[in-house]
Amino acid sequence: MTLAKVLVSACLLGRPVRYNGSAKTLQDALLDRWISEGRVVSVCPEVMAGLPTPRPPAEIANGESGAAVIQRDGRIVEADGNDVTETYLAGARITLEHAARHGCRYALLTDGSPSCGGSFIYDGTFKGRRINGEGVTAALLRQHGITVFSHAEISSLAAALDG
Repeated sequence: MTLAKVLVSACLLGRPVRYNGSAKTLQDALLDRWISEGRVVSVCPEVMAGLPTPRPPAEIANGESGAAVIQRDGRIVEADGNDVTETYLAGARITLEHAARHGCRYALLTDGSPSCGGSFIYDGTFKGRRINGEGVTAALLRQHGITVFSHAEISSLAAALDG
């Protein structure tokens, strides 16, 4: 029997790919087990789309969410106002292609990110204000039937994988 594979944000796996060059390593026995079982497919939409590390912080403008960006009703901008919408959309599409190639039906992504945020993102003011919403990659994955979990929901992901 083939074990289901899971897309996982590279920063959660200890890779220093976040905008500021850091990782957001998730220390969890479940994740360790999935890695040892060969179930983890590492992704960083921003890096896969060609953005450098480190890079300027980016947020979805005007309190919009990833779905609005996909519909072209929202945009992603860096702190200096540079529009990086197309690059983030490209990263979302590349991530979706990875999910399809590996048969991933689930994703474990980093909350807060304009790409990977699954339950919250920032409001676009660069003042650290969280809002309910999702990043562009999380939105695209969900639109294609992939269930997205934040790193705080790893036990729920485990239940889905085992169920």
